[in-house]
Amino acid sequence: MNVLERLMYPLYERRLRRELRGKPQPKHIAVMADGNRRWAREAGFTDISHGHRAGANKIGELVRWSAETEVEVITIYLLSTENLQRTREEVELLFDIISDVIDDLAADDQTCKVRLVGHLDLLPPEVAKRMQDSAAATSERPGLTVNIAVGYGGRQEIVDAVKTLIDEEVAAGTPADQLADAVTVDSISKHVYTKGQPDPDLVIRTSGEQRLSGFLLWQSAYSEIWFTDTYWPAFRKIDFMRALRDYSQRSRRFGK
Repeated sequence: MNVLERLMYPLYERRLRRELRGKPQPKHIAVMADGNRRWAREAGFTDISHGHRAGANKIGELVRWSAETEVEVITIYLLSTENLQRTREEVELLFDIISDVIDDLAADDQTCKVRLVGHLDLLPPEVAKRMQDSAAATSERPGLTVNIAVGYGGRQEIVDAVKTLIDEEVAAGTPADQLADAVTVDSISKHVYTKGQPDPDLVIRTSGEQRLSGFLLWQSAYSEIWFTDTYWPAFRKIDFMRALRDYSQRSRRFGK
C-alpha cells in the first residue's frame, strides 16, 4: 500500500461506514475464500503454502470485521470434497493450516463459537478429532458463530440430510410406504449441516470465479451473491464493507 492509499483508506472506510448506517445488513454471511494459490503465484512465491497461510490469517480478520456489524453467523468454505483429491502434500498442509485456524478461533482470548460443517468422516481420524475438540471448547460462548466448512460438498450434504431423515423415520417405525411423505423441504432443512441456523443472506466469493461450486446448495437458494476479483489473501475490510453496502441496496424477493 503506497502513501496515498494509506491516507485515503481510512477516509473511504469511514465513508462506507456512514453509507451502511441504518441500512439492512445480513445476519448470516457465507464466504468462499478462493484464490490462495493464485495469489501466491502472482506474488512471486514458488511455494503455494504462503498463499494458504496468508488466507488462513485473513479468517481472523473477517471474524473481527463481522463482530463490528450485525452479522451473527459466518460460514467459511475452506476445504471441499474435491480439494481432497489434490496432492497428498498439499492436502496434509491444508489439514494443518485449517486445524491451526480452528485452534486460533478457539483460543481463550476469542469470543466466537466454532462449528464444523462437512463430511468429517472423509478426514483422517486424528485430524477430525483435533478439529472437533477445539470446536467443542467454544460451544458455550455467546458470541458470533463461525461455521468452518471442511470436507464439504453441497450435494453430499443433501444426500446426508435425506439419509439421516430416513434413518430417523425408520427408527420411529414409519412404514415404508409413508417414507416419501416424510421427505419435505422443512424436514430436510432440519437435517442439513447448518440446521438450527438461518440460511445465508449473503454469499461472498473472492478470486473472480462466478459460481457456487456446490457451496451451501440447499441453504443459498435465495441468498444474495457478491463476487469480487480480489484473491482471498488480499481481501480487505473495505472489500467486506463494499459487499455489505451492495447487499443493503438490493431488493430481496425470495423467489416471489
